[in-house]
Amino acid sequence: MLTYPLSGSSSELVINVLTMVLTEGKPLDRAYSHNFSGMQYPPAELARITLVTGDILRRLNLYCYLVDIKVEDIERTGSKLLNGWHLFHDLDLPKMEYALQVDSAQFAERLEVAKAQPALWDGCPEWLDELGAAQLGEKWPAERAALATAPKRYIRANSLKGTREELKQRLTKELVATVEVEGVESALEIRSDSALFKTEAFKQGYFEQQDAGSQLVAAAIDAKPGMRVVDACAGAGGKTLHIAAQMQGKGRLLAMDVEQWKLDNLKIRARRAGAHNVETRIIASSKTIKRMKLTADRVLLDVPCSGLGVLKRNPDSKWRDTPERLPVLIELQKDILQSYSRMVKVGGILVYATCSIMPDENRNQVDAFLAANPHFTLLDDELILVAEHGFDGFYLARMERISEV
Repeated sequence: MLTYPLSGSSSELVINVLTMVLTEGKPLDRAYSHNFSGMQYPPAELARITLVTGDILRRLNLYCYLVDIKVEDIERTGSKLLNGWHLFHDLDLPKMEYALQVDSAQFAERLEVAKAQPALWDGCPEWLDELGAAQLGEKWPAERAALATAPKRYIRANSLKGTREELKQRLTKELVATVEVEGVESALEIRSDSALFKTEAFKQGYFEQQDAGSQLVAAAIDAKPGMRVVDACAGAGGKTLHIAAQMQGKGRLLAMDVEQWKLDNLKIRARRAGAHNVETRIIASSKTIKRMKLTADRVLLDVPCSGLGVLKRNPDSKWRDTPERLPVLIELQKDILQSYSRMVKVGGILVYATCSIMPDENRNQVDAFLAANPHFTLLDDELILVAEHGFDGFYLARMERISEV
């Protein structure tokens, strides 16, 4: 956390990002990109700005309650919110022009009220607290609290270029402090406010930024050199590149998605990583999947989901239309699992994964699929809980096709 207040200009930048996210509906990463473009801030100051912005979004309802403002008024009352955030963390107030002041007596009264309301204290909206309690029961309070904390920075050593230890040494020479992550053999945790993407190690493809929990999902594929592997919901391709490293660049790795721009970005990342066995293919229609029936040794379905396991990293999702979208997402997951599983050949492995921690998107989907598809059998599954691991939250299930039908 900060030890001294934000500058006036940094405070204004935080307010601009919050306004774009909360009133214009921009994703947080795009709001950062828009506001940071052309800025000459030192990496440490950008880290401070993102730290404050992220913490406010993780517990937005708490901070709004403490200073008695409404989320929809954030553009007008953002300075009051920033002042309240600094008061909460016992920091001097930032020097902003025309800032709205906070009534310190009222702030203190509201602080005591908030301490007695765990969900509010954890920055949890009512809909999410109800869902979490219903889905996770006694495990939910710890998860709710963990999701309100700042995410750690993890990277994955690209074994196509070198070992984790070699990467650690390279980064040390570039003044990037790291520690190895126990239980995730490819992961390093970043312990310094370094400009990672300006390092030579990154430019030369020695690592990718990827949460340690995400690395566990890709590791479950257990792809071997020479296999035919399909990442059917590849997105920007973080797990695709991890699988390519498992395959040692040998065999055929097909990355598929419904959005071409994501695949275009993946091509750039694959070239930098030296992942020369990656092919990309747009999913133009159901025929794209049908033509690949019973052809793949491994299929990864990292399906679209609520993202409720990665709220530390994407806290703006708490304040979007997630509860309305959830039933639609669950139906989409069901359809993808049923349709895309046809690509797995007999003896092949299907991995179903989400970045959600809710059973309705996870084990309940798998159980329903297995009940309707006896030609698949469950090998194992794992729920990576935030409070238990410290990583982002994920779920994965490995299923084997035992017959054609």
